[in-house]
Amino acid sequence: MMMSRYQRAAATLLALTGLGLAALGCGSGNSGSGNTGAGNALTDPSNPLSGLHFYVDPQSSAANQVRQWEQAGRTPDANVLRRIAHQPIALWVTGDPAAVEQQVRDRIAAATDTIPIFVAYNIPGRDCGNYSAGGASDAATYRTWVTNLARGLGDGRAVVILEPDALPHLIAGDCLSDAQGQERYALLQEAISTLRAKPTTAVYLDAGNSSWITDTTAVAAALQRAGVRAATGFALNVANFNTTDSTVIYGRVLASALGGARFVIDTSRNGRGPYPEPQVNGAPSWCNPPGRALGYPPTTQTGLQGVDAFLWIKEPGDSDGNCRPGEPVAGGWWPEYALDLARAATAR
Repeated sequence: MMMSRYQRAAATLLALTGLGLAALGCGSGNSGSGNTGAGNALTDPSNPLSGLHFYVDPQSSAANQVRQWEQAGRTPDANVLRRIAHQPIALWVTGDPAAVEQQVRDRIAAATDTIPIFVAYNIPGRDCGNYSAGGASDAATYRTWVTNLARGLGDGRAVVILEPDALPHLIAGDCLSDAQGQERYALLQEAISTLRAKPTTAVYLDAGNSSWITDTTAVAAALQRAGVRAATGFALNVANFNTTDSTVIYGRVLASALGGARFVIDTSRNGRGPYPEPQVNGAPSWCNPPGRALGYPPTTQTGLQGVDAFLWIKEPGDSDGNCRPGEPVAGGWWPEYALDLARAATAR
């Protein structure tokens, strides 16, 4: 049988490391479940997130949907959707520089004894004009936006995932001129510096996923140039579906190239791994693929050296984009898709 591009990517990474999962300290388990090594007694004393409990938003899209379905008599569906509503999920912040400070400040205040997770998503030229197009109008506006975000964080403890896809698009070279690329590297460096000036803020720079750019040398070099050594680490698989197993392998290669950098993994929707074909009904299969499932719940007890946390960075049920007729725009809440993800996880 011919391997899909996802299988080829995993095989390439395995060959690259020369290591099996056992050598990585991962449990054999079910690779499709995304539960690699989680729950093991192993703890990493150098994990900066160790022992933290993340904030669960009682007004999340999933939580509000649970209440609506209960009122409408859809009690069985509401019960299934609690698998999402009861988990800590990142808050994506973007848009107006004046609004972001208050938005972040409000979340910090609501979190009280728990830790909020934010996704900073406002880089100029965001998503190369694709489904999640937008971002700050120019570099000066972005600098003001980051400053205001940091002001909103105050002295509160928080985790920030910095600019999903911004770095991979730089490596792919698919939309930015040389001057725009240089500017983006500078903006990422400055954002890390500004946010890390808050001693209670952990910052993880997004590095894409294991099936997008398989040239780990290029990814590591880009991370280095963007200033990842000044960050807490890097983030992988944001809003994607690659298994935890393949992501750990990929992340370990990057971490080694960076002298032992740490990373977090988005496990929100990777319970069954990626869709096995590159397209679904004429649209890319990374965009709202059917038959996927929730992955391992958020935790800092990953059982994996160097992996600081499994996080739900993408809210399960938020659309990846209006890739096919009738699908919501990127970031739009899609309750039936969320329900499918939760049902599939229940059935495992």
